[in-house]
Amino acid sequence: MQRPTIFTITTVWDAEAGVWAGHCDDLPAAASAASLDSLLADISAMASDVLPDNHPDLDPGSVFLQLTALSDAVASAA
Repeated sequence: MQRPTIFTITTVWDAEAGVWAGHCDDLPAAASAASLDSLLADISAMASDVLPDNHPDLDPGSVFLQLTALSDAVASAA
């Protein structure tokens, strides 16, 4: 088994649209969804599609996705 490879998905809450928007330039993949779970599912599906073309040397079983979620602390507390 290959050493695990972790791709970080940077996400931010878009209050105006009411969605989480996320992207990972290293895959590449981008999506938006109402929940972080849905966003992760969408980007996971994209990763399966783009991984062979963008990272042919990686075993898909050794790839992990990590979410980094950014949200305005003041707006979230309201």
